[in-house]
Amino acid sequence: MAGELVHVTDITGRDVEVSVPAERVILGEGRQIYFAGALDKEAPFHRIVGWRDDFKKADLDGYNAYLERFPEMEKIPTFGGMKDGTFDVEQAVALKPDVIIMNIDAKAATEESGYIEKLAKVGIPVVYIDFREKAMEHTDESMRIMGKIYGKEERAEEFVEFRQEQLARVTDVLAKAGDIKRPLVFVERAGGYSDDCCMSFGNENFGEMAELAGGVNMGTEFIPGTFGTVNPEQIIASNPDQVVVTGANWEHYVPGGNWVGVGPGADKEKSRAKLAALMNRPAFTDIKAVKDGNVHAIWHQFYNNPYQFVAVQQMAKWFHPDLFKDLDPDATFKELHDRFLPVEYRPGYFVSLNDQK
Repeated sequence: MAGELVHVTDITGRDVEVSVPAERVILGEGRQIYFAGALDKEAPFHRIVGWRDDFKKADLDGYNAYLERFPEMEKIPTFGGMKDGTFDVEQAVALKPDVIIMNIDAKAATEESGYIEKLAKVGIPVVYIDFREKAMEHTDESMRIMGKIYGKEERAEEFVEFRQEQLARVTDVLAKAGDIKRPLVFVERAGGYSDDCCMSFGNENFGEMAELAGGVNMGTEFIPGTFGTVNPEQIIASNPDQVVVTGANWEHYVPGGNWVGVGPGADKEKSRAKLAALMNRPAFTDIKAVKDGNVHAIWHQFYNNPYQFVAVQQMAKWFHPDLFKDLDPDATFKELHDRFLPVEYRPGYFVSLNDQK
């Protein structure tokens, strides 16, 4: 075993006994490297013995940025997900992990399949974290849980402090501004990923980020949970002041799709052109946001990692340009990379139709 057995309370409140610092870790989702890498900046993969195969598919540009710096990551065994039933318990056991880190959204599937008990019988604990379902509520605690498991508690606390400071640069200004006009915002989740219109967010995740940024999230009224759909007629009727479309490089999922490929190193001109094309759909052509040019695209993966404060800053700048004229989300994200992350910062995460070309 790796070290001392300690009790860890995971994000669901389960008491889990884990050997720390864990030296052999399975990531239940490949994109968990977004936070795991922040704790192991110099060698983010040295303790990862297996991970889910989603990183390359869901964030190709991000994957390639890591691959460039850490080519050894391609040798790490991959497996499918709990929710789609392709997780291989035997393979996981063979990798002899000290712990398996799972996202909270896989909890129901993990429990139904009896994986927790099967793994417990061979001494492999499962710990749940959450940067997605209740992102703003659970991010700090999830980072602290990971800090404890990795034996990097001070590092995790530094990250939490930086995150809180950067969020306060928005929330403090809005609080001080008092009773300001908050624009109605429609956040389209993964616009152009499919021909359907339109996936969005309720009062969690990007919905809550939009509210923290000084907007009124349109989806909250129509979507009871974190994720859901708003029909085109409702978008026309609500006539939002701002539209924010989430996107990423989804060439693996939908080759040549209409999605907006914002992300590390993305070509902003291409992203802007694809964003403009999405606004030709019937739900958007005549709404206020499009007429005024207040249409934006933002990196989809902010919805599932501890960097959401960057998205909050960027949306605040879009929604209240006068209040936040001195705020530079690109500089914030670069500082995050310089201080905490294993790869260098490459701009390209945001684009607007009203940007200066």
